[in-house]
Amino acid sequence: MKISSTLSIAAALMLAGCDTADAPREPAPVAIPEARPDAVNDRFARLALSCVHQEYPNKISHVMNDARDAQTPSALTPAFYGCFDWHSSVHGHWLLARILKTDPRSPMNPAILAALDRSFTEQNIAAELAYLDGEGRKGFERPYGTAWLLQLVAELDESDDPKLKAWREILRPLEQRIVSETQEWLPKLAYPIRLGTHNQSAFAFGLMIDYARQVGNSAFEKQLADKALAFHRGDVNCPLAYEPSGEDFLSPCLMEADLMRRVMPQAEFATWLGRFLPQIPVDGSGDWLTPGEVRDPTDGKLVHLDGVNLSRAWAMEGIASALPAGDTRVPALLAASQAHATSGLAAVSDANYEGSHWLGSFATYLTTKRGIAGG
Repeated sequence: MKISSTLSIAAALMLAGCDTADAPREPAPVAIPEARPDAVNDRFARLALSCVHQEYPNKISHVMNDARDAQTPSALTPAFYGCFDWHSSVHGHWLLARILKTDPRSPMNPAILAALDRSFTEQNIAAELAYLDGEGRKGFERPYGTAWLLQLVAELDESDDPKLKAWREILRPLEQRIVSETQEWLPKLAYPIRLGTHNQSAFAFGLMIDYARQVGNSAFEKQLADKALAFHRGDVNCPLAYEPSGEDFLSPCLMEADLMRRVMPQAEFATWLGRFLPQIPVDGSGDWLTPGEVRDPTDGKLVHLDGVNLSRAWAMEGIASALPAGDTRVPALLAASQAHATSGLAAVSDANYEGSHWLGSFATYLTTKRGIAGG
């Protein structure tokens, strides 16, 4: 029997002949305010608020060990089950925490507080940990989803607000598990992962280094920085002309450079960048790198290219921020960054769930200058 989506959970159970006394009670939904016309990040907050507790459609990366593992996403990972997949749910929660910090007067904040309160409970995080204990889940969401989880923790850790600090403590057991498993994995990783999608190592290392510095985990920071230098210090002539691939949302070349500016002294990085990306012009032009083209925004893979435009934009801003004053490559980096930002931000909308469940996070990372000193 098909039940209208307008029926409450209790009504649906009654129609099915179930006793509602023992049924779990969902928190009452909080109305999502309209976006202010002059506040672009309100639109991004609305996207995350609309999906962090939207369970379906859902694409789970799930190792099943027996029939008991055939459960719904919210039963398997009750904190991070919305926004189509685990990692998008995590960075959707990060987006909401970011808005709380960067726009304390946002009309979205009451709805954000309610949404995060619903997700960040000791019971939910205990269940997330129990899920990771399952056989065959050692590399679950590594490194993309786990890097975003640490970025979420860093966002909460930065705040002086007692509420955000309390959530940070609730997340600590999951954070500690991810850090420990990453520290075990790094010595075994013999080669960098140079993809333009989730498994890319450069992007994840950048987020993790920012996290480690925020929380003061110098041993983890050094391990990541040493691995980045071992992987990439000798890299030259990155084939930027081969990018993007048809499903990229991260640039292998630019994300590597954005990582290396985090782990090299300024003068060394400036010299390294000349060898690694010699094609960056010195004439201030922005047309040396063309934004990716999305021909079907309803295709979940092809829409990745809207993300590559956003992530390229923030990577080029980050690279430019690390160069010495007067470096002649900076104007060209910023011009190309602006072209990519214009294209990427224009594509962020609620028209198609294929993009709306995740692009708001990338847009917020760009517009709030996360990852750049002072951002």
